[in-house]
Formats: sequence, structure tokens, C-alpha cells
Amino acid sequence: MNNKTGCFLWKFRQFSTLVPASRRTVRLVDLLGFCRPKIVHANWNRRSLFLNDFDNRMHSSVRCLFQNVLIFKSGDDGFQTNGICTVTVPTVDRLLCPRRLSFDSKHFFASVGTSDDGLKKINFHHEVSNEDVLIKEAKPTPITSRKLSQECNSLSDVLDAFSKAPTFPSSKYFTAMWTIAKRISEDQRRFEKQLMFNHPAFNQLCEHMLREAKIMHYDSLLFSLRAMVKLGIPQNTLLVQTSLRVVQERINECDEKCFSALSAVLEVMEPCKNVDILRAGLRLLVDQQVWKIERVFTLQTVMRCIGKDAPTALKKKLEMKALRELDRFSILNSQHMFEVLAAMNHRSIILLNECSKMVIDNIHGCPFKILFSILRSCKDLQYRNLDLLKGIADYVASTFDIWKLKQVLLLLILFETFGFRPVDLMDLFMKKVVNEPEFLNMKSTLAILHVYSSLNHFGKCPNKEFLDVMAGALTGYLPQISSEDLLYGVRSFCLMNHFPLAAVDQLLQKDVINELLMTGDVEGNVSKLHLLDTCLELDDTPYHKPMDLSLPQGLAAPVRPDAKVAEVLSSLLGGEGCFSKDVQLPHNYHIDFEIKMDANRSQVLPSSDVDGVSAANMQRVAVLCVRRSSYCLNSTHPRGLLAMKMRHLNTMGFHVILVNTWEIAKLEMKDAVTFLKTKIYSTEALPTADVISQSAH
Repeated sequence: MNNKTGCFLWKFRQFSTLVPASRRTVRLVDLLGFCRPKIVHANWNRRSLFLNDFDNRMHSSVRCLFQNVLIFKSGDDGFQTNGICTVTVPTVDRLLCPRRLSFDSKHFFASVGTSDDGLKKINFHHEVSNEDVLIKEAKPTPITSRKLSQECNSLSDVLDAFSKAPTFPSSKYFTAMWTIAKRISEDQRRFEKQLMFNHPAFNQLCEHMLREAKIMHYDSLLFSLRAMVKLGIPQNTLLVQTSLRVVQERINECDEKCFSALSAVLEVMEPCKNVDILRAGLRLLVDQQVWKIERVFTLQTVMRCIGKDAPTALKKKLEMKALRELDRFSILNSQHMFEVLAAMNHRSIILLNECSKMVIDNIHGCPFKILFSILRSCKDLQYRNLDLLKGIADYVASTFDIWKLKQVLLLLILFETFGFRPVDLMDLFMKKVVNEPEFLNMKSTLAILHVYSSLNHFGKCPNKEFLDVMAGALTGYLPQISSEDLLYGVRSFCLMNHFPLAAVDQLLQKDVINELLMTGDVEGNVSKLHLLDTCLELDDTPYHKPMDLSLPQGLAAPVRPDAKVAEVLSSLLGGEGCFSKDVQLPHNYHIDFEIKMDANRSQVLPSSDVDGVSAANMQRVAVLCVRRSSYCLNSTHPRGLLAMKMRHLNTMGFHVILVNTWEIAKLEMKDAVTFLKTKIYSTEALPTADVISQSAH
């Protein structure tokens, strides 16, 4: 016989001498309402049962089993089978019964008897040996949420099972219903939820959940709360708000498993007072116990949940914990870290770089959902990793046939936000669009036009054929397209120097123009209409304008010419009188510096000598100071707006030189002067897109 059994027997023999004369009456929760195999009071400490001296008073709510007798006393000396009954028990210095009591209702009623003193006596069937008294619980077959979800095919089936034989805890019914709801279609889920709310047992289940919230296991409470919200139970109901309050009160019971469950709860709930308080409590708890978290999954779940407005110190602490666990990161952990950091709005370059390496090394077999999540998170964090972008683009291009065109388009849209131009992938996509134009709907047509015009991509596929297919797709949607979408699509065509006549004709209708100037983003619409007007006038287009556009004048952004370039030009050309700064041109164009030279560009013409030189003998040179954002990522390929500006400046008679400001800033003055001298005084005709490609060594 073990020590605990011996201790129990000794205490039991001393029972008669320890019972005081006074008795008290405590309330017992309706047994018939739950019929649960195990009942746990939240304040009982399972580790202290049968172990210490009789030094504490009994709790106010108790179920006490002594040997084989359970004594009940009701107000009318009759056993109550419904509602609340009272239990008369002696006050002892230490509880002598197990924390949990399980029984079968059939055995319960079969063993009811009456004692000589008029009290109801209930005998449980068990065996008694000569040496000890063994208290055996009559346990029904345990019903878990997993078993329920496997046996039931609908939410109503779960509620039917509850109404037939409700068992503790009620949380498993909510969890099972959400498990079932996840595996059915959206339409069927909506129908099943409606049946659930109308089911006669649903209100009873909610009542049971309310009564059991304080005594069920903490993780069960958390999982059931998440299931309630997912099932569509309004967050402002008594059930949800009470559950939230109980979760707050018991938050100190949170262990590592509960961290994940609590984070999952907060992730699906809308902000409200109780949710905000609970989130603040979680932050305090995480701040205290972050170094005790062992599982990477739990750490990432907590990081995702603490919110973007969490204290910076806490974010840094979580970042340090994640860095310590880098060696234990799985491929999945590395893939999810991007989304985790985006959720907490924390840009950890070290973590992102390390996870990027693992993603690139294990890119094959990566599903679309993960790739899309990584790119979207990088966009939110403003994290540009060329190796990561190239790795994803090359993988998709090499496995192009297994992807849907919609998936590739979504990736291209994200690539465009980085200014990244995946040439091979875009060429393959162009070819696929030309071969399968039926894929194009209005939304995808506008998206493709935006991506290709923004990145100024002209691939190996015949560009005119691609543009004709896109123009045909846009023309097909003219009857139902909105004015702003039409303007958006035509603007993209203008950047690519293509003008679909039907679309432009409809856009220039008076009623369409008036609508654009009075509704929506008026300032943006005016800017796009000015661009269209400029293109129709300067570009070589077969379109003949039937009317003049009377547009409000757009506000030109203030321009400050680069001081370093101005100093270099002044030193090279012999003073500021040999060039002009911030020159304003027609069509709202401006250039940073203008230099007037002879036709061969062998010498600079001073301002005083320009008036006597004919236009045929003079070459106007436009020096444009260009920032990184005007190029595609890590290249000197100009993006759409810059390419269009260069095209129009050429039409106006300028020779264009692009000067990369970040590169000229690295050069010493002497090297910068030599560099610009080579560009300006070259005896050979320079390419239109002459771009600085050198860097200081």
C-alpha cells in the first residue's frame, strides 16, 4: 500500500474525533444538468490533496465522498433531481475527498437509499478490502471534441449529442462544432450556423458554458472561446464577454500551451475593452516569461498576437528570443517569420536575412500561399532582398506550367510594388496571355496593364501583339467599366506608347470628363488627364483629338536641383552662366539642368551667344538627376514615368543624360568632373537612356 493510501486511511479513522459540532450548508451545482465525468473547482489545488495536516477550511462549493456514503439534505427532506440542492457536510480541517468526482447517473439513482436519521444515503458500488477503502469512480466512456467531430456530420448533430447526454466540459461541443464547420463549404457553413442558432439545445449549451467557465481547464476555456467567435456568436453577448472576463481572472494559469491558445483567441477577436485588457495582460505575462518559452511555434504565435502597438522594448525582447532560437528554426518556421514580423510591425533585418537564406535554399515545393505571404510581408515591412525576390521569381518561372495565371499575376503585382522586374517570368506571362486571352477579365486586365507599364517591360514576345490583345480585352469591357477604371487603363497604355481608339474615344466624352473632375480622387484624375493630353500631343499616335481638354492646372511639385551636380557642372563648364537650373517646360515638365551646346556637342554655348544661333546648329542637353525609385530594383532600366518623360524630351529636341544622385554623391569632386565631362563632351552620339553605371573604387 502506497503512502498516499495509508495517509488517507489514517485520516479517515480520525474523522470522528475531528468533526466539530457545527455544520454548514453549501450549494451544489445541479448534477443532472451536466452529468459530467469529472468536476473540477478552480480554487482546489490537486497537489495538496491528502498530503498536509488539517489546517485549512473547506471551500464553499464541495462534493465530498466518504467511504461509500454521500449525504444530501434538501429543504423538504426529499432528494432534488432538478435545479439546486444543498449538501450538509461537516466542517473539517482538511478536505478528505478527491478534487474531481465522476459518476454515472444510472448508478447514481440505483443506489439511493434512506438512512435511519431521515437523510438520503447514496451507495456507490465498489469493493472494500480488509486493509483499505478504495473509492472507484464509475466513469462513462469519455467523449472528446475530436471524437464528436469524427462521429458528427453537422453542427446540429453535435447539439443533438449534447441534448441527449450532456457531459462536462461543455467546451468540447463548441470546439467540435468549429472543427466540423472548417471542413465544409462556405455556403453549407452559413446554413449550418443558422440551424445551430435555431437549435433548441443551443441556449442550454450556452448556459452550461457560462456556469462551467470558472471550473473547466484554462486551455479548454480558451479553445471554446475561439470556437464561439469563429462560429459567429456575437462578441458583445453575455457568453463571450463573460468568458473573456474569466480568461482575464485566470490568466496566471497560462502556461506555454495556453500562450498559443490565448494568442489564437485574441487574433480572431475585434477590439473592445475586455479584449484590450486581455491583450495588455498577455503582454505583461509574455514580458515576464518570454525566456521560458521552449517551442518556436508558441513564440511565433505570441509574437503575431501582441499587436503592432506593443512596446518597442517587448518587441526587441521577442526578437532576441527568436535570434537565440534560430538554430532550431524549421523551414516552416522560417517561412512564417516574415508574416510574424509584419503582424507586430517590427523590421528585424537580421532575422529577415537569415530566414530569407533558408527560404531560398528550400524554395522548391513551396506552395503559393507561403510565397504570397512572404512577399506581402516584405512589402509591409519595406524589406527589399534582391536574392529572395530573384529566388522566388526564378522558381515560379522554372515551374511556370504548374501555376495558375491568376497566381502568377498576384505575384507580379507584389513584385511591382518593390520595383522588381523579373524579366523571364514576365516574358512567359506575356506569351501565355497572348495564347489564352480568355483568361482576361476586367480586373486582371487593369492589373496586367499597371504592372507592365509601371515596370516598362517589353519582352521577347512581339510587343504589339501583346498590346493589341490587352486593348481588345479592355475594349470588351467598355460598356460596364467605370470612368476611373477606364482612365486608369488608358493611362497605362499611354505609358507604353499605345492608344486604343475605342477606349480613348469613350474617355474623352464630356460626361465622362465631368464625372472624373467632380467625383472620386479628383486630384489624381486631373494628373492622369494631363498625362493623356501630353501623350496625345507629343507621341506619334493615329488618334486625332475631337476636342480640347479644359483641365484645371495641376500643382507642380517643388524641385530642388542636386547641389553636388550643380557644383560639378559649375566647375566643369566655367560657371553657372553656362547652364540653367530647374527649367520649366510645356506640359508641366521640368528638367534639373539645361546645357546649350553646338550641334556636335563639342562646346558649350554661353547664354549671351545663344540668341544668334539657329536651332539647327544648337543641341539642347537635359541633365536629369534621378533617384533609385525611378529605376527598376537593382538595375538601370527606367520605370514607366521616367521612360515616358525621356521619350517626350526627345520629341521636344533634347538630348537626355541621366545622373544617378546616389552614385555621384560617392565620387570625389575631381572624379565627378571627369565623369560628367565624358558624358557631356562625348564626340559620339550617346544613347537616349545613357545612365551612370560606374561607382567609386
